[in-house]
Amino acid sequence: MAPSLKEKLTLRMAGLCARSEQCSADIYTKLCRGGLTADEAREVLEKLKERRFIDDSRFAAAFARDKVRFAGWGPRKVQAALMAKRIPSTLIREALDSLEAADIEEALMKAAHAKARSLDLAERTDARKLLQHLASRGFSPDHCMRALRFLSQR
Repeated sequence: MAPSLKEKLTLRMAGLCARSEQCSADIYTKLCRGGLTADEAREVLEKLKERRFIDDSRFAAAFARDKVRFAGWGPRKVQAALMAKRIPSTLIREALDSLEAADIEEALMKAAHAKARSLDLAERTDARKLLQHLASRGFSPDHCMRALRFLSQR
């Protein structure tokens, strides 16, 4: 007897979750797009959570760490992305608290140096461009000003 659509999708999602961290909202969407009803998708999602294939806390921590280290995002952008993935605010806070200050600082300075290469920071408009760029990368106003002051001294 051939496996049902629900069984096939359960196995496929378990394989996906075994390869990389996934959040429950993304898996739920994939299950529904795969042809399951909302109730069936919730049932499969619960099975995957019980078997620890999906753990939103683990996902949030890995997502935050990777986005800061590899994409150069600041905490605010990470927070917005996790909120868009419907991660609970308590888990977002835990993930942001787990970030290393050195990683955030490194991402900030890397983004600041890259943008500053094309700017003259003695010019007010260029300094504003740097601040806007860093803010769009998710860094707080304090971080942005600290980077500007550091680069302006050079």
